[in-house]
Amino acid sequence: MKKTEPAASALNKKKKIPDSYVILFAMLIIASIATWIIPAGSFERTTENGAAMVVPGSYESLPASPTTLYDFFLSIQSGLIDSANIIFLVLTIGGAFAILDHTGAIQAGIMKLIRKTQDKKYALIVAVSIVFSAAGFIGALQTAVIAFIPIGIIIARAFKLDAVAGVAIIYLGAYAGYTIGGLDPITTGFGQEIAGLPIFSGLWFRFAVYLCILTATIAYLCYYISKISKDQNRSVLGDIPFPAEVENNSAIPSEFTHKHKVILGYFSFCMIGYVIGVFNLSWGLHEMAALFLVISLGTAVIEKISANQYVSLFIKGAQGMLYAALIVGLARSIVVVLENAYVLDTIVNSIAIMLQPLPGVLAALGMYVFNLAFNIIISSASGQAAIVVPVMAPLADTIGLTRQVAVLAYNFGDGFTNIITPTSGILMASIAIGGVPWIKWLKFVMPLLLIWILIGAVALGIAVAIDLGPF
Repeated sequence: MKKTEPAASALNKKKKIPDSYVILFAMLIIASIATWIIPAGSFERTTENGAAMVVPGSYESLPASPTTLYDFFLSIQSGLIDSANIIFLVLTIGGAFAILDHTGAIQAGIMKLIRKTQDKKYALIVAVSIVFSAAGFIGALQTAVIAFIPIGIIIARAFKLDAVAGVAIIYLGAYAGYTIGGLDPITTGFGQEIAGLPIFSGLWFRFAVYLCILTATIAYLCYYISKISKDQNRSVLGDIPFPAEVENNSAIPSEFTHKHKVILGYFSFCMIGYVIGVFNLSWGLHEMAALFLVISLGTAVIEKISANQYVSLFIKGAQGMLYAALIVGLARSIVVVLENAYVLDTIVNSIAIMLQPLPGVLAALGMYVFNLAFNIIISSASGQAAIVVPVMAPLADTIGLTRQVAVLAYNFGDGFTNIITPTSGILMASIAIGGVPWIKWLKFVMPLLLIWILIGAVALGIAVAIDLGPF
């Protein structure tokens, strides 16, 4: 049977959309070519409290070390090894949620919540976003956000939305708080410590900016959800709201049983334990992966799942996450190429030289724009702080800016572009879990990013105008 012209056209258009792996591989090629153009160089580094930090004014040129064809392919292997903690976390989460999904506890619990709120989806979505943003604000959800993406997908399916909305409810909610990092020891705390500022100083100002970011995010989410609720074809995913790899055809239980409550109570208890561990025992990705094994095993015991069935369900769930897991390693390989060629310090030093003669406000905005761009290469908050803040803080002194402004420029730059940077393993894993191509996510989130950037620019201007100090 011959395809109609519109159908064939739609099919051809779909074929033209590159897969996220293709995009990342192309970026790896570009990064490798850049190492032949950008001069190599390095700052001296000192180690303080276990973190390597650059010494301002110590930049020196180095012999060129461009990426060879051998280095190019080896970087992919190195990226996978460097990202092993996130990769195995994603696989473990996939296995654990397959066990939870089999019990129907999360689905039944969400449906019960929806019925209790009398189908007030906006109220529920806003509440979920606020809770996750608060967790992001205190630094509890930067990496842990991956674990909750499947719950966002379940909420989106229940409200007949799309996978983009499911990812956004959780991811954008968390990162609306994380971008400011008011009480995050890894971003704000570390950056202020390097700059010689009191830890978590300027909290009142950061909280005011956080409220603006959160309000803009919730408004944007509600606008998108309203748009696709009226017409599903207005979804950025088109007429396939949930890609086949995340579509779940199992029936949602009609009754929220006592066993479901026990399973959700056990899951909540474990996650609360993890949050306590983060703040008191410095827990990280390794402990989270172990915790999800504990969650899956405990759930299997409560549900009385046999050993063989447990293995079958867990492996099937992990297999479903393989795409999301491996893409993290490919994203990391781009950073490996740039680090091994010693070009990152050259970029930082060049920008510092360009900013030095600029007046206060322009210099602050210049720092901000640089950090926004640099975060696309180095998405690690602590990694970016260790490279950028030791250079920008003394530079702020010479320009006449406060060091608090320099740290804010780093904070906003590091935080905002986390929602689009393809070198972020957390982002790429989160959207891959939802089956959302990076190009589609970019199309959805770019207007919001521009709003965030504008809010950040205004906030920096105010910080310069009021001479925002250390307290």
